[in-house]
Amino acid sequence: MKKRVGVIGTGLIATGLIRLLSTQEDLCVSGILTRRKIAEMKGYPKEELLTNSAEELIDGADIIVECSGDVLHGSEVIEEAMNASLPVVTMNAELQVTTGSYFAAKGIFTEAEGDQPGCLAKLDEEVRQMGFKPVVYGNIKGFLNQNPTEEDMRYWSQRNGTSLGMTTSFTDGTKVHIEQVLVGNGLGADISDHGILGLKADDSRSGGEQLAETAEKEGRVLSDYILSGSLPPGVFITARHEEEQQDTLRYYKLGEGPYYTLQTNYHLCHLEILKTIRRVIAGGGILLNNSTSPRLSVAAVAKQNLAAGTNIAHGIGSFEFRGEAVRINDEPSHVPIGLLRNAVLKRPMEEGEMVRFSDIDLPDSFALHVWKKILNEQVAHAAK
Repeated sequence: MKKRVGVIGTGLIATGLIRLLSTQEDLCVSGILTRRKIAEMKGYPKEELLTNSAEELIDGADIIVECSGDVLHGSEVIEEAMNASLPVVTMNAELQVTTGSYFAAKGIFTEAEGDQPGCLAKLDEEVRQMGFKPVVYGNIKGFLNQNPTEEDMRYWSQRNGTSLGMTTSFTDGTKVHIEQVLVGNGLGADISDHGILGLKADDSRSGGEQLAETAEKEGRVLSDYILSGSLPPGVFITARHEEEQQDTLRYYKLGEGPYYTLQTNYHLCHLEILKTIRRVIAGGGILLNNSTSPRLSVAAVAKQNLAAGTNIAHGIGSFEFRGEAVRINDEPSHVPIGLLRNAVLKRPMEEGEMVRFSDIDLPDSFALHVWKKILNEQVAHAAK
């Protein structure tokens, strides 16, 4: 009997996944949760399965896949699904780094392969099985502009078929900071004392070695990225191995050591979600989550000078804010950028300033309550 997959979201990733699930012999789409008007979605794949009811979605599913891209809405529905004892797979790193640690303590809740964090988690499993000891978990980013213009972002959004917010968060660095915070929390890594470095590098080996030198100088495993316009959009791990393997690893074309870089040259988003769905169904356990005791978060930082009373529709992918990785204990009053929705600034802010809870009026939400719970637990844990 086919396992029934309920999908939250109808965006780029969700739509691709729904089409793919419709061709599988062991899996099927059982429901698709959307907040759009169903009557206006004629021609959508499996339109007969569209619903505006989270309860209906959950009642008909064996497993839930959340890929709405919305932190607040996604958190509310995941809470209902996990209260119904359903396993949840996400491709929503934004949600993971905001409320994911709460869900990690509730049951089976895992990020999927396909986006960079899940691909790094899978690569981590593989390199550790071969005896490597990771020093750097690396993402490969092709372009960075921390304050792009709306005109440019609209052009690239239309050209690539992605939303304006998604395009902007990719460009201004918010997305890669979110991804590497999830990797850091989930795989036990950290950021540098100088924050995420994002070194320019012609290849992952040289970039990985530079990051590894910083990691060992600071005495930590780093979650970071390199910036290269010529490399494929994959992930890499730079690691050490036992000294007696050095000659063999040289023969295997991994270099002279002591650092060895292993790379995955692709991440195929919705296509790879199937692997994680099957992993969970088969009892393979969690691939990656934000851990139950996160040390890292993604703060909202102003991209421009902003006046008191400014209305902020959303932080991620906006032209007012970008996300920056921080240690929670260093910045306990920061506002996670995933919570920055329908908010109002209480005071003027200057470009480069980090938003704190005292600076802003945030509407009440389930996600906000969850974050406060996570923060209180983390502060208490650090005080022990």
